[in-house]
Amino acid sequence: MSAVIDDRTFGERVSDAVTRVGGSWAFIFWFSAALAGWAAPNLLLARSARAFDPYPFIFLNLILSTVAALQAPVIMMSQNRHAEQDRRAAEHDYRVNLRAELEIMHLHDRLQLNEAQLQRIEAAIAALSASQAEWKPTATPLADA
Repeated sequence: MSAVIDDRTFGERVSDAVTRVGGSWAFIFWFSAALAGWAAPNLLLARSARAFDPYPFIFLNLILSTVAALQAPVIMMSQNRHAEQDRRAAEHDYRVNLRAELEIMHLHDRLQLNEAQLQRIEAAIAALSASQAEWKPTATPLADA
């Protein structure tokens, strides 16, 4: 088993983790539950004027704006890094395919050369066979003495 070397920087590992967590259904579920957990007590406590963030939830909006302002660029950094990896992989694939195409063209040329040589050999054999058929021995074979 070969060890996988992780050459990502700390920031790249963080942005990948944020992207992995922030782009999951589990995050959506837990974030929705946290919003409901914030709103419900504040709505209930608003009747007695003891809500820590009364409706329209200004502090919650500040927190959500901050999270969005930080999360969006971090996710974009991760996506940009993955796009660069994909671009390098595509470039590598292109070079491999180009080499394979050149090798196939070389093999095709060699095959055509072999076919031409085979045709010349077959023509020479046919000419030899034709000349042998025309050649008739003038002497009779020696009898056993």
